[in-house]
Amino acid sequence: MPDTPLSQKGAVFLSYASQDAEAARHICEALRAAGVEVWFDQSELRGGDAWDQSIRKQIKNCALFIPIISAHTQTRLEGYFRLEWKLAEDRSHLMAKGKAFLVPVTVDETSDREAQVPDAFLAVQWTKLPGGKTPPPFGERVRKLLAGSQTETAHQVPAMLGPSAPRPAKASRTWIVLAAVGLIACVALATVAQGRESVQYGSSRPVPFWGTAACRKSLGGT
Repeated sequence: MPDTPLSQKGAVFLSYASQDAEAARHICEALRAAGVEVWFDQSELRGGDAWDQSIRKQIKNCALFIPIISAHTQTRLEGYFRLEWKLAEDRSHLMAKGKAFLVPVTVDETSDREAQVPDAFLAVQWTKLPGGKTPPPFGERVRKLLAGSQTETAHQVPAMLGPSAPRPAKASRTWIVLAAVGLIACVALATVAQGRESVQYGSSRPVPFWGTAACRKSLGGT
């Protein structure tokens, strides 16, 4: 265990759904064993203005925000933890690019590709901690982030912790769709031009449909 906790560097805020309390407790204990100060609300009686203001203050002042994502958070489309996530995302918008703050963790097979989470969570690397089992490298990584010796981006891949693959960028899909539409339009124009060139009536100029034999026959002419 390190000599002293990193309280002078700020604390880590753990945000979780009540169904994931056990996994959150495992993560909390592992981080505290690594010398990290953790704000972990274990109160069963959540609510009230004083409690709400306390949570808001902790999110405003914490050094790192760790949202715990799972199948439980997927099925709960409403919950106080979602307010915590929004407050953390709002605060991240005030930070410089590359500054470590959001450290999403998934405790089951939930993927960032399908997760119901704020967009800001998708811009950083996720870490898999099945059941909340936290290996020592994760605690060391958090210590480095708190110490400011490491930044957090979507391209960093701590392999020993089994991170999820980054979600494909929406912009890339948009360009693919636009390119496909453009290609279809070009083929259509080329087909029309070729058809016009193939219909001649005594001159090199294209003949309108109503001047063709097929048109006259359809109108009862000869």
